[in-house]
Amino acid sequence: MNKLIKRVFLLLIIIGLLGATFIIYANWKIESETENYITSDPNKLPIEHVGLVLGTSKLLANGNINPYFKYRIDAAEELYKAGKIKNIIVSGDNSRKTYNEPEDLKNELLKRGIPEIDIYMDFAGLRTLDSVIRAREIFGQHEYIIISQEFHNERAVFIARENGINAFGFNAQDVNKAIGIKTMIREKFARAKVFWDFLFSVQPKYGGEKIFVE
Repeated sequence: MNKLIKRVFLLLIIIGLLGATFIIYANWKIESETENYITSDPNKLPIEHVGLVLGTSKLLANGNINPYFKYRIDAAEELYKAGKIKNIIVSGDNSRKTYNEPEDLKNELLKRGIPEIDIYMDFAGLRTLDSVIRAREIFGQHEYIIISQEFHNERAVFIARENGINAFGFNAQDVNKAIGIKTMIREKFARAKVFWDFLFSVQPKYGGEKIFVE
């Protein structure tokens, strides 16, 4: 019995070490492959037809504005007004009646003076993978700038480029590490899941009719 327990314990240790090694590799791979395509300086970006804003909740659980949300809006406004993008796709979750990330993003952009005609909503951006691939499959964009925080851009740009999309990333201001620690931990595992998705050729959950971006 003691031998069996020891073997099980040893097996669990080996599985844990392999898992940790894979997570470390996934994070290194994504960061190293995307470092030349991501920047916080709009002057280092090409002029593109579209910027893709990745969705997040507008409000925190305590009712305060979500800083991730605010900073992505700030970045989208900066990029648009700098003439680096002509249109903006806001992509996010709309799976519940009282929760609509694309609508919230659009409304905030309108308040910043972005013309409604230049804003397009993707209501089926349930995951980063969905948002990135749907920008091509639904909105017909094979080259665009992704707008989010740096850690998120790294994963999104990696997914895009592995799927043949010529994507760049514009980094929104990051959030205080003390506030965003849970998000950063979750991101480490999300990067490992990217390779799982590739292995099984995971595609966006929803398709839809083509939308022409003028």
